[in-house]
Amino acid sequence: MASRDFESEDILSEALEFLGGKPIIDDTIIRYGPLVLTLAPKEGKANTLLADHLFSPALFLAERIERGLLTLGGATVIELGAGGALPSLLLSIQPNPPILIVVTDYPDEGILGNLKQNVERNRSSATDGCRIECRGYEWGTDPSDLLLLSKTGYDVVILSDLLHFLASHDVLVSSIGALLARKRDAKVYVGAGKYTHIDVCDNFLEKGRKAGLVFQEIGVPSEEMKWMGQLEIPSLDAEALALQCLQWAKHLS
Repeated sequence: MASRDFESEDILSEALEFLGGKPIIDDTIIRYGPLVLTLAPKEGKANTLLADHLFSPALFLAERIERGLLTLGGATVIELGAGGALPSLLLSIQPNPPILIVVTDYPDEGILGNLKQNVERNRSSATDGCRIECRGYEWGTDPSDLLLLSKTGYDVVILSDLLHFLASHDVLVSSIGALLARKRDAKVYVGAGKYTHIDVCDNFLEKGRKAGLVFQEIGVPSEEMKWMGQLEIPSLDAEALALQCLQWAKHLS
């Protein structure tokens, strides 16, 4: 049974701010358009695994979802290490949403309890025809329960700000391979913050390629280095949102 390197992650939690990885929203309640999200309590595993923060990659993916650049209508989607589950829940309210969204995170009472509350609180905002499920899942372990929800695997796996867990790359890649549907157009969407060192990103990409994944970096043109989402985010004004564009380092699919 695989496990994460918690000692390394404790050090990482303290070091991210030094590297420029400050949480962009650290409020008790986060509002994004009609969505109302909370973050896990700042204690225990939530603090160790950074589930008590919202970092820029989640906003990066959310902004692209808003703009229709991630069109997943009719797809089956699973998010690993979802935290507050902003990308997944935003997908659920799109006019043409996935038919199934499964949000997962480490099976800790604080982390998973908060995630379940976010799902239930926002379930009524989901577009008709979109089924949302919440499950606890530790990377690298048996995914049978998750595969029961989507019997042929998932069309899309979402990873938002997970690559900095260097010691977990092997089990993360293993889980991706087990969960992805066996078809050429199945995708992994990965958002990594600028604070995740390039060598760490490259390590994940190398392991992914060895497992048969094909990665494509989606660059952000200079003229798009501004916030282009339309939904209101009271915690951040236009200037703060624009600054987040400078934090977006990689978006890989």
